[in-house]
Amino acid sequence: MSDPGPAEASSSFREDPDGFLFTATVGDISEDTARAIAVACRRLMDSGREVLVLSDAHRTGTITPSARKAMADGLRDVRFDAIAVFGASFPLRVVSTLAAKTVQILTRQSYPVEFFATEADARTWLLARRDALRARRRPLA
Repeated sequence: MSDPGPAEASSSFREDPDGFLFTATVGDISEDTARAIAVACRRLMDSGREVLVLSDAHRTGTITPSARKAMADGLRDVRFDAIAVFGASFPLRVVSTLAAKTVQILTRQSYPVEFFATEADARTWLLARRDALRARRRPLA
């Protein structure tokens, strides 16, 4: 079975019950997909909640150059709290790390991006990050 090409690529975005933005892409991440990710992240940020992203990369191809540019432009004003990626190949981890660093430089903010083998491990890490953020933001009685 061959990897899906751009015409066969598909993406899904949803907020899961833990409040994470869950993303999954089959095939290459295109410019349109990158823009959709930026819109979903901005919507979550505008709601006042944490921007915690859980990304299933098991079937993700690569991030096209136009997608990297669209991410850098579209995510420029998004405040991320943490991103957990699971199932990414080594080349995708490298490109994703470079894309995240570019966004961090442009936004002048630092946030953790971690890679995991399983969804359970990624979810556990994000839940711990979310709980720590909420504990720091909770007003003292």
